[in-house]
Amino acid sequence: MELGISGKTAIVTGAGRGIGLAIAQALAAEGVRVVGASRTITPELEKAAAATVSVDLSTRDGATGVVEQAIAAVGGIDFLVNNVGAGDPDKLSLGGILDVDDEQWQTIFDLNLFSAVWTTRAALPSILERKGAIVNISSINARVPTGSPVGYAEAKAALTQFGKRLSEELAPHGVRVNTVSPGPVASPLWTDPNGFGGKVADASGVSHGDLLENLPGQFGIASGRITKPEEVADLVAFLLSERAANIHGADHVIDGGTLKAS
Repeated sequence: MELGISGKTAIVTGAGRGIGLAIAQALAAEGVRVVGASRTITPELEKAAAATVSVDLSTRDGATGVVEQAIAAVGGIDFLVNNVGAGDPDKLSLGGILDVDDEQWQTIFDLNLFSAVWTTRAALPSILERKGAIVNISSINARVPTGSPVGYAEAKAALTQFGKRLSEELAPHGVRVNTVSPGPVASPLWTDPNGFGGKVADASGVSHGDLLENLPGQFGIASGRITKPEEVADLVAFLLSERAANIHGADHVIDGGTLKAS
């Protein structure tokens, strides 16, 4: 299927690994000039991206600075993928509401919500001029918060609503905004023993390997497996493309059938 996006430009945040890297690679394969933003610039991202920016996207200056550097590197922005999210595992408490301090709430919201707000506002003049598109990467935890760190589901729910607001405002101006909400994904968030998955395994008293093996059953995933980053990336590429020209303001779930109700 010809997506019609060759020659376009895109910013992908959180592009160093996992879902963000897969998105950068998928877009580059379609001929998009990608600016990949991440705290850590990996060799894989260097290979896929037209330009990279090493940045802390949980800060206003970092998020807006990415856009300035991207425009300088590729001349303007057609697409924005607000993918960065989750957080550092060692800074995320798995406790309940009374165990979590204000700092965790603020840290999670800065990275998972406000980063997208700041980056979007900075990129919008260019995206409006080019009648481009935005995709925000949310989570099924926006609908089912059970099992996620306190603050994460709440931030993702706000991000999903932010996308809907943007769509209502920008659709009449020729800019499409959509949301993609994955369930568990085979990204380092879960697969790295030192990542969030490893922390959950330790807290549950099981090995990391057993945790990964049992995830589909624990989450009730109908397909029997967790999603691959490349599958999320393909969905994002489609939503940015002219093939999705009249898809506006939708939240696209990709979770192997985890959610049992719409």
